[in-house]
Amino acid sequence: MTSAGTEIREWQRYTRRERLARFALYFGIVFACVVSLRTVQIIPEFLYDAPEQVADLLQRMWPIEWRYYPKGVHEALIETLHIATLGTILAIIMALPLGMLAAGNVTPNAGLNYFAKLLLVSSRSVNSLVWALLFVAIFGPGALAGTMAIAFRSIGFVGKLFSEALEEARPGPIEALRSCGAPWPSVFIKGYWPQVEPAFWGIALFRWDISVRESAVLGLVGAGGIGMAIDSALNLFQWNRVALMLVVIFSVVLIAEVIVTAIRKRII
Repeated sequence: MTSAGTEIREWQRYTRRERLARFALYFGIVFACVVSLRTVQIIPEFLYDAPEQVADLLQRMWPIEWRYYPKGVHEALIETLHIATLGTILAIIMALPLGMLAAGNVTPNAGLNYFAKLLLVSSRSVNSLVWALLFVAIFGPGALAGTMAIAFRSIGFVGKLFSEALEEARPGPIEALRSCGAPWPSVFIKGYWPQVEPAFWGIALFRWDISVRESAVLGLVGAGGIGMAIDSALNLFQWNRVALMLVVIFSVVLIAEVIVTAIRKRII
C-alpha cells in the first residue's frame, strides 16, 4: 500500500524526447521510401513478364561455351587481376602518407589533419566507375585507366582505416621512445608500426579483395579487364559467353575470398 499523497511512478522504456526522436526517424524512413517509389516510376507491365524474361535469358545462356575461355577470357582475366593488384599497391603507397597526416597523434596539426581527411573523403566519395570514366578520357581505353581508377578509389579506404589504427595505438611505447630522445622515424618504426602492422596487412588484403571485384566491371566503361569482354559479348548477344565470364568472375572472387581469409588468420 502507498500512503496518501504519494506519487506513483510509471516506468517507461523511453523518455518523451526519445519517443519523439524514434517517431521522427521512422517517419523519415517511410517518407523517403514513398518519395523514392514515386520518383522511380516503376512500369507495372515490365514487372508482369519479368519471370518470363529471366527464364528466356537463362535459356540463352545455356549451355555455357567453355571452349571460348582460352582464346577470349583468360587474357582478360589475368589483366583484371593485374589491374586490381597494381591499383591496390599504388593506393597503399599514396594512402600511407595521407593516413599519417590524418592521424592526430602522429601529426599534431589540425590544418594538416583536416586537409588529409578532405583528400581521403574526396577519394571515397567518387565511385570507381566514375574514376574509370575520368581516366579513360585522360589516358584512353585500356588497363592503365582501370589501374588508376582502382588506385584513386582505394586511397580513401586505406588511408582512413590506417589513420584510425594509428590513433588507437597505445601511447606508452611512443612516450618512452620520445623521452629517450629518439628521432621521429625511430618513434614511428619502433613505436607505432609494431602496433598497427597487423591492421595494415589486414586492410591491404581486404582492399585487394574489393579491388578484384571492382576491376571486373571497369571494362564496361572501357577501363580494361574482363569487363570489356563482357561488354563485347553483350553487344553481340553472345549469352553463352556472357554466362562463361560470369562463372569465371564468381570463381575468381570466391578463390580470392578464401585466400585473403586464410592469410588474414595467419597475420592477425
